[in-house]
Amino acid sequence: MDMTNTAPLRRTGPTAWPRRQWASWLVATLLAGAIALFSLHYLRPGMPSGFPEQLATFREHALWFRLHVVGGAIALALGPFQFLPGLRTKRPGLHRWNGRLYLSGIVAGTVGGLYMAQLSFGGNVTHLGFGLLAVSWFATTAMALRAILAGDVVHHRRWMIRSYALTFAAVTLRLWLPGLAAALPFETAYQLVSWLAWTPNLIAAEIYLRYRPTPPN
Repeated sequence: MDMTNTAPLRRTGPTAWPRRQWASWLVATLLAGAIALFSLHYLRPGMPSGFPEQLATFREHALWFRLHVVGGAIALALGPFQFLPGLRTKRPGLHRWNGRLYLSGIVAGTVGGLYMAQLSFGGNVTHLGFGLLAVSWFATTAMALRAILAGDVVHHRRWMIRSYALTFAAVTLRLWLPGLAAALPFETAYQLVSWLAWTPNLIAAEIYLRYRPTPPN
């Protein structure tokens, strides 16, 4: 997500990915794209369908909710392309513009998400879980922006990995919830998923960064 080219950039790492990494990227990108497209059904006039326990709240606070949905969908769909080695090295201008759109999506998604977190189904547990997700989402992305403005590509990539791990909570929430809801009362399941959607993602990102301290080029 290079936002400027005014400072010299320190490029490190390989210029191509191994096949296994490409496969992982493709799976993540397809999942992200599917959830981003699915979430846009909330933009239909009158919001005729959606999460039953929250649909009335979504309609009552439609502006804030849709701000979160649209911003999150943009970040979710565009984020994977920021990691492509070829895009960064061969099309840096496109990489920067994609990064600007990703950042814009996260700003919009965070503003809407923080507002909606206080109205989330499940009470204080989910209010806190989703609220901390929104704050962490914005903070990691802000750190990525700060690093690239300073010309520090290595730390920019590290923070972008953390940022997208949190963006991907939109996917992992939907992977966790069906199983939890089948085993537990729905309110309990939703309280758990408000934390499980993002904390394991962030832990996984930290483990990855610990054992691969310099992200690939």
